[in-house]
Amino acid sequence: MTLIDWAIIFIIVQVIHGLGTWKLYVKANKRAIDAFIPIYNAIVLLKIINRPWWWVFLLFIPVINVIMIPVIWVQTAWSFGRFTEKDTVLQLLTLGFYTYYLNYLDKDIRYIENRDTKPKTKFGEWVNSILFAIVAATLVHTYVMQPFTIPTSSLEKSLLVGDFLFVSKFHYGARVPNTVIAAPMVHDTLPGIKLKSYIPKIELPYMRIPGFQKIKNNDIVVFNWPVDTVYHMYKAADKNYYKPIDKKTNYVKRCTAIAGDTLEIKNGFVYVNGKKNILPDRAKIQFSYFIELKKKFTSENDVTNFMESLKKYGVKDGISRDQKTGDLFVIAATTEEANNLKNHPLISKIWVRKEENGYRDSGIFPRNKDFNWNNDFMGPLYIPKEGVTVNLNKKSLPLYKRLISVYENHELKVNGNKIFVDGKETNTYTFEQNYYWMMGDNRHNSLDSRAWGFVPYDHVVGKPVFIWMSLDFNAKGFDKLRLERFFTTVGGSGKPKSYLMYFLIALAGYYGFKEIKKRKNKEE
Repeated sequence: MTLIDWAIIFIIVQVIHGLGTWKLYVKANKRAIDAFIPIYNAIVLLKIINRPWWWVFLLFIPVINVIMIPVIWVQTAWSFGRFTEKDTVLQLLTLGFYTYYLNYLDKDIRYIENRDTKPKTKFGEWVNSILFAIVAATLVHTYVMQPFTIPTSSLEKSLLVGDFLFVSKFHYGARVPNTVIAAPMVHDTLPGIKLKSYIPKIELPYMRIPGFQKIKNNDIVVFNWPVDTVYHMYKAADKNYYKPIDKKTNYVKRCTAIAGDTLEIKNGFVYVNGKKNILPDRAKIQFSYFIELKKKFTSENDVTNFMESLKKYGVKDGISRDQKTGDLFVIAATTEEANNLKNHPLISKIWVRKEENGYRDSGIFPRNKDFNWNNDFMGPLYIPKEGVTVNLNKKSLPLYKRLISVYENHELKVNGNKIFVDGKETNTYTFEQNYYWMMGDNRHNSLDSRAWGFVPYDHVVGKPVFIWMSLDFNAKGFDKLRLERFFTTVGGSGKPKSYLMYFLIALAGYYGFKEIKKRKNKEE
């Protein structure tokens, strides 16, 4: 929807509000015209229902306003003496149009000035408490900090499968949700019933609150998967299915190249602006390694025992078989782990599993026959930066066509050797936002930018800052708890330090203080 569309909707809402409440404004000793004046009518209404004026801001925050508007409906009925459960339910079921009945047909209605804002029934108290708890949690979740779970091993060593993170929204700047009408604190599907959690096509244009930090090389970043067309997380992909940006699947990868960089991958290693990328000391690059066994397995039990024995050498993801050669390979191992595997009693030989320079992998970006790129050799590739102009021709167009047509919403056509953007022939293009190249440290077991290309800045969600819990789903009992990872920071150098004990002490102190205060109040 365009800004003009939203302006029209805003005016219509103001008219509907004014027509349905102007008599109530008069009964509350306000002017009838006050009910029709945009924004001011909300401030006046909040005064009528004896609620703080700053609530008006909550009415204009996407998702939050979906909760707050029903609260205002109910509070309006209460302010004119309609406290019953029936009144509350009717306001909610009629989407606030019960106010029209109060405004025009309820002859006995009277305004209660300076009313007690405490709910008059247990049901009302319950609704009130639940709604405001949801509002507070949604504000934090949307604009401050969001919980996130690591689902795959693409960043193994830095982040483990089963790590529960807090992702900061304010480091890079919190996005205003695109989807205006959506269930709070859930992603693209409603838990359990597997239905969409939002109403599509009712979208705000992209907006972001300024952050205090820019994305840097090697930052771990949570973002919305740019090429996501999955109906929901439990169904197969549908290439024609549209999803709003903020409802695309959340991914977490390492930003290996930022806007303005030139990236190249040589022999599996990343080079940025001609220099080999050096990862933080907590991060460890992993590759797949072919293995040659001293003897063949004769039973499934032999395979199981061998897989279990690999864990003693630090290899957790096990083995697989190469589709082209049929050779066995270890799915992921660091150089140190690969060297250790040379001492395994059943392994006679081990060597790194990499593609040859010049071999074209059809599943690698930009998936074009003119680019003989693969997981281990690709580039050089310029990472687009806002305001920078590049030459457009048949060679460069496959790299940037999705950016132009999908991420920046321009009409792109090619007629022979001629390129047209928005109907005008051109041989250059100026980028309208920054882009990033995201990769996993697990280089041969990561679905990342090598498969689907650039990540636009408007898809960036936030920065993981804290691991508050970590579970090993393959373990049993208390062994599931990776206590050494509880309350550790994501960034930093050296071995992660757990702040769990400090948290427990602070928690005990809080409840102790609360109990002392409670006893003191009783004595008084």
